[in-house]
Amino acid sequence: MLTTWILAAPRQALWDVLADVRSWPQWWRGVEAASELEAGDERRVGSRYRVRWHGRLPYRVELEFAVETVREPLLMAGRSDGDLAGSGTWRLFEHGGVSAVTYEWDVRPTRAWMRALTPVARPVFRAEHDRLMRAGGDGLARQLGVRAIALG
Repeated sequence: MLTTWILAAPRQALWDVLADVRSWPQWWRGVEAASELEAGDERRVGSRYRVRWHGRLPYRVELEFAVETVREPLLMAGRSDGDLAGSGTWRLFEHGGVSAVTYEWDVRPTRAWMRALTPVARPVFRAEHDRLMRAGGDGLARQLGVRAIALG
C-alpha cells in the first residue's frame, strides 16, 4: 500500500515530527500508544518501537517495528512484527517549500482471524488503513500549523 501526503512545509520539519515516534499519539488520531523499546544508534538505526492503533473497526492492531535504514531527512525504513508483519518505508521530498511524504507499507496480518477474513475483507481493511493514514497526514499538518495540500 502506498500513502502520499503533500504539505506546505519544509521536509526537515516533517522529518523531525515523524522521526519522534513516541509523539505520534499526541497528533495522529488512531495511534493509541507508542513507546521506544530500544534507542538504536545516533541515526536511530537499530531503534525499536511498539505502536498500538485503533480505528473505527472493533479491533486494535499492535506491532513492533525495527528501524533498519535512515538517511535523514530523506528516508527511514524498517521491519514490522506483531499483528502485521512485513516492511515499511518513509520517503520525504521537497520542492519550493512544499514537501511530499510517501509511506510504502508491505505487510501481512499474523492474527488467524485477520488472515482468514483477508480474502473477503481486504477492501474494508484497506479503507481503514487509508482512513488512519489520512488522519496521520491531517494530524501532521495540524501539529506543524501548515496546510495539507493533498492526503491520499
